Amino acid sequence: MELSLTTRPGRAGLVVHLAGDLDLGVTPAVRDRLRQALDDDVRNVVLDLAGVPLIDSTALGMIVWLHKHLLERGGRVCIAAAQPVVRSVLDLTSVDRLIGVYDSVASAEAGLAAGGED
Repeated sequence: MELSLTTRPGRAGLVVHLAGDLDLGVTPAVRDRLRQALDDDVRNVVLDLAGVPLIDSTALGMIVWLHKHLLERGGRVCIAAAQPVVRSVLDLTSVDRLIGVYDSVASAEAGLAAGGED
């Protein structure tokens, strides 16, 4: 399955919707597209993973890179709507302790807008 990436302005930052397998074959291109999408004003990002059935270690590395990049700007990244398999990977690798994981884009945006910790 080919990965698609779309972005839109959200309530508290940029919402990035991904659909397809997030793995070694697509992660470098996704990182490049994220770099392009992150203009100087973007501090917060919601990664909408509702359409992502599979995630691998390279994708986890990209998410951690995005987390560090946004922290340097005083912002945050959070993950929304992860499917059960993806959520398990986030849990097993403890990425969910570093980055907030929410059930929906709306709840992730509310968490960012509130400025609260994950």
